[in-house]
Amino acid sequence: MDKKDSSILYFILGLYALMVSWYYNHSLIILLITYIFWPIYLLYELLIGHLAHGMWKTIPLSYFK
Repeated sequence: MDKKDSSILYFILGLYALMVSWYYNHSLIILLITYIFWPIYLLYELLIGHLAHGMWKTIPLSYFK
């Protein structure tokens, strides 16, 4: 994977972390913290199970209804 491909993936995962944060919290302060530390936040959400049972695809679809 070259640098351009990895930066696009980094952007998409960061955007996904912000979508998950807003879906569960609806707080601008937490959204800002998520924006700064999104890799840690996304790992946290994976470990506690908020993205289990199909929620990993339900959350992005909820924004495009």
